[in-house]
Amino acid sequence: MTDPAPHLLIVDDDERIRDLLRKFLARNGFLVSVARDAAHARRILSGLEFDLIILDVMMPGQSGVELTRALRATLATPILLLTAKGETDDRIAGLEAGADDYLPKPFEPRELLLRINAILRRMPEPEPTTVMPKILNLGPVRYDIERAELLRGEEIVRLTATESQLMRIFAENLREPVSRTKLVEDLGRDRGQAQERAVDVQITRLRRKIEADPKQPRYLQTVRGEGYMLAPD
Repeated sequence: MTDPAPHLLIVDDDERIRDLLRKFLARNGFLVSVARDAAHARRILSGLEFDLIILDVMMPGQSGVELTRALRATLATPILLLTAKGETDDRIAGLEAGADDYLPKPFEPRELLLRINAILRRMPEPEPTTVMPKILNLGPVRYDIERAELLRGEEIVRLTATESQLMRIFAENLREPVSRTKLVEDLGRDRGQAQERAVDVQITRLRRKIEADPKQPRYLQTVRGEGYMLAPD
C-alpha cells in the first residue's frame, strides 16, 4: 500500500499563475487545491489539512506575510512564500512571520519543485497511532485491562496483588519480552537472584490461571535469555 500523495494548497490572486502551478504540480504527483486570496484560503483550511501551503505575498486584502503570521498561531503546516519582491528585508519579514522558505518571482518551476520536496523531506514522520486493546483474549480466559480483571466466561478469576501488577506490566509490553530484572524493579522489589526466583514462582502461579496447560504455556511465554512475554490471541 503506497502512501497518499502530498496535498498542497496554492494561494495566489493571479488566476493564470494558480492554474499553471496547479497543472505543473499535479503532473509531478501532488494533490493540489487552490485559493484566490487569504479569506478563501481560511475557508479551505477550516475543513482540510495540507502537507504544504504555497502562498503569494502580494495579494489584495490580507497579504501573504500577514496570513502566514496569523496561521502560525494555530497551524504547523509548512509555508512557502512566493513574491515579486526579492529584497533581503522582504525575505526576512516572511521568515520572521513563520514561513519555511521564500522564492522570489519569476522562478523556474523546477526550482519550486526542488524547494517543495526539500521542505517535505525535513518534516518529521508522523507518529504511528497504536490503539491499546481493552480486552486481551488468552484462550480460555480474557483480561480486562481497564478493570484489571481476569475472567473465565462471566466468572472473575481472583488475582493476587502481585499477579495484578504482573498483568499490568505485561499488558503495557504486549508481545515484547520483559526481563526478570525489569519485573523485579517494576514490582518494587529489591534486586537480587532471590527476588528473580520469586518472580519465577509468581509467573508459574499466574500461568495456572491463564493457560490450559501451564507446563506448555501458549500465552505467557518464556523467551530464552530475555525474560517473559504476554502474547494474546
